[in-house]
Amino acid sequence: MLSILITDDHALIRQGLKQILLEGFGNVEVGEAQNAHEALEQIGKKDWDAVVLDVTMPGRSGLDVLREIKSTKPKLPVLFLSMHSEDQLAIRALKAGAAGFITKECAPQELVNALKQVLAGSKYISKTLAQKLASDLATDTTKPLHESLSDREYQVMCQIAAGKSATQIAKELALSVKTISTYRTRILEKMGMKTNAELTRYAIKNDLVD
Repeated sequence: MLSILITDDHALIRQGLKQILLEGFGNVEVGEAQNAHEALEQIGKKDWDAVVLDVTMPGRSGLDVLREIKSTKPKLPVLFLSMHSEDQLAIRALKAGAAGFITKECAPQELVNALKQVLAGSKYISKTLAQKLASDLATDTTKPLHESLSDREYQVMCQIAAGKSATQIAKELALSVKTISTYRTRILEKMGMKTNAELTRYAIKNDLVD
């Protein structure tokens, strides 16, 4: 029997995904995890055929979980699911070893098709993302400033640009306020900026925040 683990911190979304998989695959075992800790615990206990992983969760991010999965079970295909537009996070996810990337706005059948593709050993990207990548390659060879950031720095930058305080960000990422302040300093240095306002303007201009 095919076995797929769903990781998302929202019970309603997990239930919806489970129903889609049951209808799309029929004879399938669907496991659930609501955070990074539960996901890694279940992956350590069982050999899953695939993992559907939310990018943004409280505490450790999906990218953090992906790296740990790849260090212990490098052949396990991980399909990223995100509420954010694809061009923000897809490239980082694929570079980190994800087998595919889709958004939560996709049609149910696209999720099923994406999983079938990654289960067969292929990578999955949507037509929209493929066109975006082709367009970027054709029109601009200069990397945007935010691509110089590490995944964690990028995550913190987006939170700052969304107007969250260091205390709020620290709580969401399970880090200390001092660590967030260190990340902020590093982000500003790398991007040649001095204030949160500059970061926010840049993020809005480049569609990095909703």
